[in-house]
Amino acid sequence: MDRLIISKLRAGDRPTKAQLHRIREAAKHPIVFDEDCPELTDEELAEFAELARKRDALRKKSVLSLRVSPETVQIGKTLGKGWTGIMSRLLDLAVRDPLLLKKAL
Repeated sequence: MDRLIISKLRAGDRPTKAQLHRIREAAKHPIVFDEDCPELTDEELAEFAELARKRDALRKKSVLSLRVSPETVQIGKTLGKGWTGIMSRLLDLAVRDPLLLKKAL
């Protein structure tokens, strides 16, 4: 029996050469369905696809043009790659915090 290898990647990380090699090797093996892991029906696959579409629609973000101070942009850029996503999450947190929101008004 083959051994199970588990690897975890964080968002934004790229797989190592060894991980990519293992993935390519695994892709060469056939998928074996059994009673614990039956093949999905067309209806089940369609249901998963619909759920994925709904999930993606909820995750979609709006584009916003926003004026911020040069200092804020400079601080944001020091956060490195993905800094605009971090700033987006900070804004999400801020608008949900009643005390912080009141302070900004």
